[in-house]
Amino acid sequence: MFSALLEDSAEDLYENAPCGYLSTLLDGTIAKINQTLLNWLGYARDDLVGRRRFSELLTVGGRLYHETHFAPLLRMQGEINGIALEMKATDGTRLPVLVTSTVKTGIDGQPILIRTTVFDARDRRAYESELLRARKESERERERLQQLVATLQASLLPPALASVPGLRVDAHYHPASADELGGDFYDLFPLGDGSWGMFLGDVCGKGATAAAVTSLTRYTLRAAAVYDPDPAAVLNNLNTVLHHEYGGRDPRFCTVIFGLLTPDEGAFRITLASGGHPPALLMRADGTAAFLPTPGGQLIGVLPDAHIATTTFRLGPGDTLMLHTDGLTEAHTEPAGERYGDEALLAFGHALAPTTAEQSIASVRELLQALGRGVDDDTAVLAVSVPGPDPEEQP
Repeated sequence: MFSALLEDSAEDLYENAPCGYLSTLLDGTIAKINQTLLNWLGYARDDLVGRRRFSELLTVGGRLYHETHFAPLLRMQGEINGIALEMKATDGTRLPVLVTSTVKTGIDGQPILIRTTVFDARDRRAYESELLRARKESERERERLQQLVATLQASLLPPALASVPGLRVDAHYHPASADELGGDFYDLFPLGDGSWGMFLGDVCGKGATAAAVTSLTRYTLRAAAVYDPDPAAVLNNLNTVLHHEYGGRDPRFCTVIFGLLTPDEGAFRITLASGGHPPALLMRADGTAAFLPTPGGQLIGVLPDAHIATTTFRLGPGDTLMLHTDGLTEAHTEPAGERYGDEALLAFGHALAPTTAEQSIASVRELLQALGRGVDDDTAVLAVSVPGPDPEEQP
């Protein structure tokens, strides 16, 4: 009695298992199939057993895959697991399934039949479809975000640099991430007395708040320079505005270098004022390079009265001045992972000199590309040069 119950229970388990079972001969002819799989496909047992092959229950694509991949691999390996296929039901619908097959051998080790387990993959397919839909939507959202970031970032930079008679000018902005707004900025613009103003800086932080501070900073620098072009006065004005606007619980500050360019008999007299910014790199016509000292300059916007460091020099024919943000020197080299650093930048300048604004910016772009993922902060570079005696350097 007990053994009969066990036998009945085993048969019931086979017939009504939560997955489909079938056994086929080596040529694929169905020898046995459980009720679960029959119910899924809508067949009667007599329709399939001894009459149809397993591959005939598959879609056209599934049948092709079965003949070219599934069956050959099964013959070679003796088993194959978790293969995604689609089966055809009698009403024409498609049933996504996961199929596992094992070759049963006889006492002599020769294959005698194939046992196959079929799992209903409709829920999994629905989950995968939803996951794919969500992923595509996420990618579209990211593309929209990147377009928005790129548009806003472009609005914080001048659409074009002013053309200065007797001076060559070039600039480059390198975003470290397409997903975040950076706070680096630069500009070059005319002043009313025949001189020119230029600036380059870096606002702390990223995102919308940094963009707001950048916009305010650019506007203030240009407006202050028109009122009083003295570089130290310009930065003091900016310091007052930022400290007043952001000096509360959420202080915002920036580093910035401002330059006043005045034509001087085929050259330019330049006065630079720095508020905590990396020193500018001067590459001379004689092949030398040096950082222009602006020691002691304090961050703009932190203290009510910031100390502003200034220096004045002459930019002559063949000389190039390059301003940069610390995204360049703070970048990490590969594979060592060390900071690129000021010494490397100075050596870079020595190797370039003498150069032009365009050549130096092109070289910096190549350098940033070579540093690759090591550049983890936005980088802005602005270069000006006075054409030398070489005809190719004439504007």
